[in-house]
Amino acid sequence: MLNNKKGNNGLMHYRPEIKVLDATIRDGGLVNNFYFSDEFIKALYRANLKAGIDYMEFGYKADKEQFDVDKFGKWKFCDEQDLRSIVGDNDTDMKISIMADVGRCNYKQDILPRSESVIDMVRVATYIHTMPVALDMIEDIHAKGYETTCNIMAISTAQEEDIDTALEMLGKSNVDAIYIVDSYGSIYPEQMRRLAEKYMAIGEKYHKTIGIHAHNNQQLAFANTIECVAGGVNLLDATMAEMGRGAGNCSLELLVSFLKNPKYKLKPILKFIEDYMLDLKKNGAVWGYDIPYLLTGRLNQHPRTAIKVVEEKDTKYADYYDFLMEQE
Repeated sequence: MLNNKKGNNGLMHYRPEIKVLDATIRDGGLVNNFYFSDEFIKALYRANLKAGIDYMEFGYKADKEQFDVDKFGKWKFCDEQDLRSIVGDNDTDMKISIMADVGRCNYKQDILPRSESVIDMVRVATYIHTMPVALDMIEDIHAKGYETTCNIMAISTAQEEDIDTALEMLGKSNVDAIYIVDSYGSIYPEQMRRLAEKYMAIGEKYHKTIGIHAHNNQQLAFANTIECVAGGVNLLDATMAEMGRGAGNCSLELLVSFLKNPKYKLKPILKFIEDYMLDLKKNGAVWGYDIPYLLTGRLNQHPRTAIKVVEEKDTKYADYYDFLMEQE
């Protein structure tokens, strides 16, 4: 059960309330259109089990009317039979998660009742301006029996008053957890500390767990995650070898190395990276810190143009910086 106890924040101690979610397939799938082999997914599932990871996110529940199934791998859609082909009934302590994007899923039809699914938690991704739809999704999914989270994306671009309003709305809803999401990798630890305080105040008021999902544009994903840990945030996202859209996320190996809870094991993560992640990069998957991501992070801009620049191996960084400044 998700909860929000702060406990002891010292670096030599651990809070048993902390839960780690591996988002490698979901955020990493944005790198390769979710084309992972079944062998890769099964090996990742086994590695996460051995490492003591609490949640494994398999991908999105995307609407097949909106997205061409021939242009994406199966984890863009997370059909029940595909999930069960990997985890069976998931008779383990690790829970299965998926993400549902506001406006990009048919949640009333495609998300089955919990009694018919191996999924444990559905994470609703939204922007501030689509909060009413997000709340409707949360209530529908909660009524079906799932744990729910709300991940408010691009929070660095939102007005503080709007953030406060959205958090109050979520506090009064049936959502289990609320995520701080640094979509553009633009937030510095000092700012993250203040955000964590704001979110934690809502969490304590309404008995919600608070989570953190960080991007690594300025190489601060890990720093921001542990800043949140110190502030009492208990639901932590990370990915194998930091694989994720653009600059990637907080790396799972760094996070597990930091957390002192003996339930978490580093060696299975290292072995999986050695056996599978290195080959992904060798075969052309591109992610991780690069100067174009630094620049979009610094300017608090979406990394879509940086992704293009990196993919094209364009190293005219000064010209790209001028281009971005013109967008300001």
